Amino acid sequence: MKLFNTLTNKKEDFIPIEEGKIKMYCCGPTVYNFFHLGNSRPLIIFDAMRRFFEYIGYDVTFVQNFTDIDDKMIKKANEEGVTVKEIAERYIAEYKTDASGLGIKEASVHPKATENIPEIIELVKTLIEKGHAYESNGDVYFRTHSFDSYGKLSHQPLSDLEEGARIDVNEQKESAVDFALWKAAKPGEPHWTSPWGEGRPGWHIECSAMATKYLGKTIDIHAGGVDLVFPHHENEIAQSECAHGCDFAKYWVHNGFINVDNQKMSKSLNNFFTVRDIASQYGYDVIRYFILSAHYRNPINYTVEILEQCKASIQRIVNCFENLCHLEGVCENKGISASEAASLEKIKEYKKSFISVLEDDFNTADAIGYLFETVREINTNATDDASLEYIIAAKELLIDINGIISVVSFDKKDSLDSEVEALIAERQAARAAKDYKRADEIRDTLKNMGIILEDTKNGVKWRKE
Repeated sequence: MKLFNTLTNKKEDFIPIEEGKIKMYCCGPTVYNFFHLGNSRPLIIFDAMRRFFEYIGYDVTFVQNFTDIDDKMIKKANEEGVTVKEIAERYIAEYKTDASGLGIKEASVHPKATENIPEIIELVKTLIEKGHAYESNGDVYFRTHSFDSYGKLSHQPLSDLEEGARIDVNEQKESAVDFALWKAAKPGEPHWTSPWGEGRPGWHIECSAMATKYLGKTIDIHAGGVDLVFPHHENEIAQSECAHGCDFAKYWVHNGFINVDNQKMSKSLNNFFTVRDIASQYGYDVIRYFILSAHYRNPINYTVEILEQCKASIQRIVNCFENLCHLEGVCENKGISASEAASLEKIKEYKKSFISVLEDDFNTADAIGYLFETVREINTNATDDASLEYIIAAKELLIDINGIISVVSFDKKDSLDSEVEALIAERQAARAAKDYKRADEIRDTLKNMGIILEDTKNGVKWRKE
């Protein structure tokens, strides 16, 4: 397995700290709103990466945090006249709805910043004791110049970073590049008791504290969007390595942006689309497929046309699966033919290729190409005259290949399915009663719903257009 490591700026052999086990931390959402399509990319990418690691035999401990105390959350709570906790609970629940729809597995641990305040305070105290942090009027700042390797992740020398930094009027920092570990409480804000007075944690410190608590001082993979490289992940490295005297993470893996008209999708630019809104039009599977259809490190551009293409691509895969399900109930239980055996061997080779390209820096785009080679091969051989043995084996292989990273979900039945099946049953009854007018009306109704019927010698099959 090879991964591109942002820290070394090159593709490297992936060798975990402990054989057979992977400790992986992925930065999660700040829960003050529905998450948008850009937010979904790291969630889907690193869920798929985790699934792949598990598929090839690793025991993965996957930690993804919730930032549940933040300036944006405080502002949102004040606007609505509710507590920050209420905002967090509401949008964590909404996150779970969307994450489930996107096929994202529950993390091994979903820690919240507010539930790890003692660990955060202890980490800040350690940094002060070691001379890497200092208190200033109830705030605590990291002394950036105390870490000689600062800038090693973003590959920017500290002198360059200093040029673009500034000190706000109300801050009393030793240097413009120092960053907050602990913030003194302001009127009306949630706060906790600390050795430096009432206050709340800074953003960067929470991830260091929670990653260490649940995964140890050195972890295998730290993941997130490329926008987090600086300053968030750079600061995590500085505070973690200064506190513990060892590497924080061996591999830093970052996904590229989603662009709209070649601009990064973000709330600040007001060019974002929530996952919930897109899913209401296209379904969650289309979003997951869209994200996985490009290499994770490349930027991808959002357009309605591309989503329509993704929808059509998914339907090809689903139609293949549903045809196999239909044929499983009607094909003869006869010996597998030589051509069918050769077809199964070809599909097994596609599976090997699927895995091989994922092992090369997790190339999901090429992997999906091999999934379609599989679909094409099955469609050629899965006919009414096929052997039951071939149909069952082909179906198992299709499920297996797709399930390695869960490109699409075969097990989800939408509300349309039961309605379609009821109309088909009514049409069959009308035909049996020689009520051809009603049978034709139902066929037209289904066609308007985007449902195509195929009358075969083994019964009626249907698929979405």
